[in-house]
Amino acid sequence: MTAFARTAARTAVALAALWSTAAVAGPFPFFESPTLREAPPAVEEPTNSAELPASLRRQVVAYATSEAPGTIVIDTPHTYLYLVLGGGKAMRYGIGVGRDGFTWSGTQTITRKQEWPDWTPPPEMLQRQPYLPRFMAGGPGNPLGARAMYLGNTIYRIHGTNAPDTIGHQVSSGCIRMLNEDVTDLYGRVTVGTKVVVLPMGRHHEAAAVRSAPAVIVPPAEATPAPTAASWRPFWMN
Repeated sequence: MTAFARTAARTAVALAALWSTAAVAGPFPFFESPTLREAPPAVEEPTNSAELPASLRRQVVAYATSEAPGTIVIDTPHTYLYLVLGGGKAMRYGIGVGRDGFTWSGTQTITRKQEWPDWTPPPEMLQRQPYLPRFMAGGPGNPLGARAMYLGNTIYRIHGTNAPDTIGHQVSSGCIRMLNEDVTDLYGRVTVGTKVVVLPMGRHHEAAAVRSAPAVIVPPAEATPAPTAASWRPFWMN
């Protein structure tokens, strides 16, 4: 066998071995199949269900009232929001209400509705808490949550929350907080112009005294100090 023939034979054996190895191991590196990438998740309606007591979960209850069906009644002392259904029934939701010094009462109407609202803290809040952001775009991380219903010309809203553990407590600066799934449910049931009755921090039957009164807020005794390392908590808890 000539030198050329021997070289050709060795080359053929080497190529056959290489092909056999590639067939077992898979495609050649330079023929890699494209990697499939998962599409980014769409923004879904968030749910932030907390382990709430049964009494604070959304439910239809017996509710005697002279208010017309479609009216919202906010029972501040018991942290309930009622949507009057008529026939002695109401849809009841657990809520978070104003903390000490920030509760208010009176009658308002829903003047605007907004999905995924932006948050611009009012000047009164910034004066008390200058460390708050001046603006926050709407989204799952926004303290106003999934929906907001604005009350009259006041700074108050019925809105969602990204802190579901605050439901059933006096924690806000006067706004009414609801679970995101609850505020979304309520949002779909009411319209602009809906009457909202806010009961005072007192006995339930005192409602009649405030149904025609304007909204009133009692200012706190002193400004809220800036947070310290020992006392800091997220701004939506304030």
